Amino acid sequence: MTSKIKVDNINKVSDDSNIINKCGSTVTIGAASDGVRTGADNLQASDGGNLISQSGTTITLGASGDTVQLASGASQSGFGRSGSVNWETTPKTSTFTAASGEGYFVNTSGGAVTVNLPAGSAGAIVAIADYKVTFATNACTVSANGSDKINGETFDLTLNTNAQAVTLIFTDSTEGWIPVSSNDVKNVSELIAASGGTESTSGDYKIHTFTGPGTFTVTAGNGPLGVADYLVIGGGGGSSGSGTGGGGAGGYRFSSGTASGCYTAGPAPLAATALSITPGSYGVTVGGGGPGATNGSNSIFSTITSAGGGNGNGGDGGSGGGATDTGNFGSGNTPAVNPSQGNNGGDASAGNNRGGGGGGASAVGGNSTPGTAGAGAAGLTSCITASPVTRGGGGGGGAHFPGYNPGPGGSGGGGDGGSFGTPGSGQNGDANKGAGGGGGGGRTGQAAGGPSNGGSGLVVIRYKYQ
Repeated sequence: MTSKIKVDNINKVSDDSNIINKCGSTVTIGAASDGVRTGADNLQASDGGNLISQSGTTITLGASGDTVQLASGASQSGFGRSGSVNWETTPKTSTFTAASGEGYFVNTSGGAVTVNLPAGSAGAIVAIADYKVTFATNACTVSANGSDKINGETFDLTLNTNAQAVTLIFTDSTEGWIPVSSNDVKNVSELIAASGGTESTSGDYKIHTFTGPGTFTVTAGNGPLGVADYLVIGGGGGSSGSGTGGGGAGGYRFSSGTASGCYTAGPAPLAATALSITPGSYGVTVGGGGPGATNGSNSIFSTITSAGGGNGNGGDGGSGGGATDTGNFGSGNTPAVNPSQGNNGGDASAGNNRGGGGGGASAVGGNSTPGTAGAGAAGLTSCITASPVTRGGGGGGGAHFPGYNPGPGGSGGGGDGGSFGTPGSGQNGDANKGAGGGGGGGRTGQAAGGPSNGGSGLVVIRYKYQ
């Protein structure tokens, strides 16, 4: 038969105050300032094991190896958690469902792992830590249960920084789980994680540079931090013939830089806002430079298309080609976008045998003057790749008469115009700067100047990643 002691209170010997008291369904053990005693140091079960023991002012419930639990339906007060968890020491390597009050070491060295949170209840707590320092390679995704939220949003939480750890506490249905640990002050659920192109970093920002076609693959990114700055430049226009204009630069479209570190992006009137990025695959097209008297090709990223530059026979394009010695200059910002992607080519109305300069990212191409072909227009300087680089220069006009001077290429890779007497072709525009090729020179009564090529375009994407 089981032994029982049936009393409502157990009192102190010295002053008869309660050390264990039952009032209704609430059981109170001890007092704020007193130890608990029954006239002895221990209250023991029939088998001699301690139920309650006292040592000094410390009261211990149960004995080593025992499990202390509340009866079904009972509640506790005064013993709540203070932000701590019990850590499971066996690392998790695959998708699992967490339990409140537990901490988990997650090993993603063999692949990404998803942690499913338990149904949220006020005060529930879960902790996660990067076991092998591989979250940047294979992310750990934390997914809320049902309609529960994380930081007030329904997005999953993506842990993609090496050595990252996070403790989450459930508050209420409005905000849901809130990260409270010290190394998780950023809302990592919204940071972009992506791959593609040539990757580099600058502080907390990641840069993807595409010099040819490819795919920008996004595995995480939402909300206010799921935005990316960009620079998209079309291929430059080429040129050929004698006394032709310089090729126009490829369209030059970019965002302001405020989303990824406030780097110098270019003049504010031309800058657009950053792009919102969500998980998925984005095809990237990098336009080629125009060979000879042809326009460059378009460069494309997401909703941004930068047109190829106009050819040196007055072609319309991202920036217009310069006029030939007998023709008209090309129009820039064709097709029209806002902010503008480029400028017009230069005129050659001052006389024959010399072409106008190609338009560039920052200015109109130079007009020819007596004895001199038009200069290629200057490009723009951007620090999106973490150092200042000038791109998008127009090609210089070609000269086709003894003593006439060819036009120089614009800063940002524009090719110089060709001279009379070689017979000369203009220089090619610089690759991956979307620069225009120089106009052709030549020799009277003989072969015209050979073709010049525009430079290929470029796509750069930059965003906050940690």
